[in-house]
Amino acid sequence: MARNLINKYIWIIDTIQRYGRITREELNNLWVKSSVSDGEPLARRTFYNYRQGIADTFNVEVECDPSTFEYYIDTSGNEQDDRLRNWLLDAASMSGMLSDSRDVSDRIVLEDVPSARGNLPVVIQAIKESNRINFSYRAYNRVNTKRNITIEPYFVRIFKQLWYVIGYNTRDGMIKTYSLDRMSDVVIRKEHFSMPKGFSAADYFKDCFGIMQSKGEPKEVVLKVTSNQAKYFRALPLHRSQNEEIHDSYSLFHYRLLITYDFIQEILSHGSQVEVVAPPELKAMVVNELRTALAQYN
Repeated sequence: MARNLINKYIWIIDTIQRYGRITREELNNLWVKSSVSDGEPLARRTFYNYRQGIADTFNVEVECDPSTFEYYIDTSGNEQDDRLRNWLLDAASMSGMLSDSRDVSDRIVLEDVPSARGNLPVVIQAIKESNRINFSYRAYNRVNTKRNITIEPYFVRIFKQLWYVIGYNTRDGMIKTYSLDRMSDVVIRKEHFSMPKGFSAADYFKDCFGIMQSKGEPKEVVLKVTSNQAKYFRALPLHRSQNEEIHDSYSLFHYRLLITYDFIQEILSHGSQVEVVAPPELKAMVVNELRTALAQYN
C-alpha cells in the first residue's frame, strides 16, 4: 500500500514537471489512462491529500496559479534543496520500479556495494538533534578496529555509492571523514554540540573531486581528453567547475580544484584516454604512479 502511494506521488510530480503547467482536468485525463490509477479518476479531495503527502515526503510543493487554475512545481528552493529532492525522487522511483520487476529479477544485474542502511538513520538522527555520536571504526587501510571515537556529526555525503559522515573529532581536535559501512556500535550520546558559525556543508567539499580534503590551495587543472571519452565527461562532469574547450580530435577540460589522491586515481582510471596538461605537479604525480605500477611488471 505504501509503495503504491509513493508511486502515485512520483507519477504526479513527473507528469506536472513534464508539462510544466497543467490543469486538474488535464491531469485527471492522464491519470485515468495511467497504470497507477486502476482506471479510477483523481478526485479533488484525493488530489489535495496527495499534494500534502508530496510536500511532506519529498519537500516538493505543487502550487496552483489562481489566474489560470494550472498546477506547477515550485522550484524556488536553493540548489542544495533541489539536489536532495531530485535524489530522493530518483531513488524512490527506482525502488518502486525494481520492486514491480521481480518477475524479471534474473535479468536485472545490480552492483554489489557496502551498505550503510543500519548506521545512516542513527547518524541522521544525531545530526537533527545536534548530538555527538560514539562508534568503533575499522578503516580500509587498517587491520585493527579503533574504538571509542566521538565526533560531532556535521553532515553526511554520498560518493561513488558509499555514504560518509563528516564531523569534528573531539579527541583529535579536527574535522574528519568516516565511511558509514566501516562504522560499528554507533550510539547517540546525550551531549549537545553547536555547528561552527559560518560553516557550510556545501562549501566544505566545493574544491574537491571526491571525499578527500587537502590543506593546499585549489589549482587550475587542464586535462586533454580524446573526443570519444569527452562524451562521458560531458554526461558526468568530474567537478562543478568543469569547462570544455573543443578541438578537432580532443577536448581540453578545465577545472579549479584541490589535488587529492582520489582525483589522481580518477585520472588514472581513464588510461590513455586522458592526459594531464597542467599543473606540472599533478602531471608528475600521475607519471610517478604510472611508473610505480609499470615497475611491478618488470
